[in-house]
Amino acid sequence: MTHIDPPGGHSRPAVPSEAAAALSRCVSVEPAKFAAAHWGRTPLLSRADELPNRAGFTDLLSPADADELLSRRGLRSPFLRIAKDGQLVPAARFTGGGGAGAEIADQVLDERVLELYAGGATLVLQGLHRTWPALIDFTRELGTAVGQPLQVNAYLTPAGNQGFATHYDTHDVFVLQVDGRKHWRIHPPVLPDPLERQTWGGRADEVAATADGPAALDVVLAPGDALYLPRGWLHSAQAQESSSLHLTVGVRALTRYTMVEELLALAAEDQRLRATLPFGTDVSDPDAIEPELTETVEALRDWLLRADPAAVAARLRQRAWPAARPAPIRPLAQAAALAALDADTRLAPRPGLRWRLSPRGDQVALVLFDRTITLPASCAPAVHALLGAESVRVGDLPGLDDDTDRLTLARRLLREAVLIPA
Repeated sequence: MTHIDPPGGHSRPAVPSEAAAALSRCVSVEPAKFAAAHWGRTPLLSRADELPNRAGFTDLLSPADADELLSRRGLRSPFLRIAKDGQLVPAARFTGGGGAGAEIADQVLDERVLELYAGGATLVLQGLHRTWPALIDFTRELGTAVGQPLQVNAYLTPAGNQGFATHYDTHDVFVLQVDGRKHWRIHPPVLPDPLERQTWGGRADEVAATADGPAALDVVLAPGDALYLPRGWLHSAQAQESSSLHLTVGVRALTRYTMVEELLALAAEDQRLRATLPFGTDVSDPDAIEPELTETVEALRDWLLRADPAAVAARLRQRAWPAARPAPIRPLAQAAALAALDADTRLAPRPGLRWRLSPRGDQVALVLFDRTITLPASCAPAVHALLGAESVRVGDLPGLDDDTDRLTLARRLLREAVLIPA
C-alpha cells in the first residue's frame, strides 16, 4: 500500500501489515516502545518465545540454503568473505575459475570453502538482500517498517569458534539466530553513534580495554532468538557446542551529519563562501586565518538560515532512495503483460517503489529512485490512481479522454517497471 499526498505531492511506502509483521519478527516490544526506548539507544534481546514466529528464522535462510548458495549458485567474491582468527582470508584462497563457459577467476570453490570451514573459519555470505529470494522480500518489508535502507549478511561459524574479535559496527543491526547457539558479549560504546568512516580500527586500544571490563549484556542466543544492537555498541560472538548460523540485518541509516554534508554541498551556491582567501595568506598561522574564519563562519551562518528544506530533501532523496531498491520484477512476464495489455487489464504498483509526482508547467514529473519520467500534466490523476491502490483496471483510469490514452500511459509505466500485472 502507498500513502497518497494531494496532486503535485509525493509519496513513500507506508507501513502495511507485511512490514509490521517483519519488524515484529525482530523485536519483542511494540513498535512505538522500540522506537522510543531502543532505536539508536540501547540493545534489545528478544527470546524466541516472545516473538510471533515460533518456527524461528529458517524460512529466511536455513543451513541447507547456505549450502545451496556455496555449492550450486556460482557465487562470486565479494558475496562470500571468510574470517579466521579475527582476520579476513584473502579471496584468492577460496576462489578460482568457473570452468567451461564461465571464464572468470573469482567464483567460489566449494572444496576450498570446505577446507577452511572445517579448519575453524567463519563464512560470511554477503548481500543476501540481493541474492536470496526469501531475504529479498523480508528485507524490503523490514526496510519499509524502519524507513531505512537495509543489508543482510549470514555468518556460519564452526563449533567453538569466533570469527571476529570484539568490535563495533557503524550501522545498527538486527541479529537473528537461525541455527545452533552463539555466546554474545556486549559492551557500551567507546564512541557513541559512529559515522561510517569512524570505524573501530582507529580506536582498537579503547575497544580492547572496554572489552576486558564487565559486559552490559552477556547472553547465549538460541535458534529463534533476536538481538538489536545500535551502532557503536561493542560485541563479540562465539559458537557453542555446535556450528552456528545467524543473520545480521544492517540498517544503513542516514544521520544528522549526512544532512550537514548536503547543506555544505548546497552552500557552494553562496558567493561569499566561494571567495578566495586574501593574497599571501599563511594558512598555517592561526592569527592569519582568524579574521577569514570569522567571516566564513558568519557567511555560513547567514546561508544556513536561508537553507531551502526542499533542496536538502532532494539531495537526501538522491542518497537514500537508490540504497533501498523496490521489489524485483520479472522481465519476461513484464514483457508478456505489455504484449497482452488491454482496457480490462488490472495493474498494481511495484512493491516498495518510492516516488514523487511534481508539476512542471504543462507536464508532470514522476521522480523514481533511479530516474525521472516526464508525462503530460493530464496524466497526473491516472498516475495517482495507479500508484495509490492495490490494483486498478486500465479502462477505469481517471482524467484521460479515452482508452487509447489510458493504454498509452499504462504501457509506458509497465515498460518503465513502475507497475506490474496485478
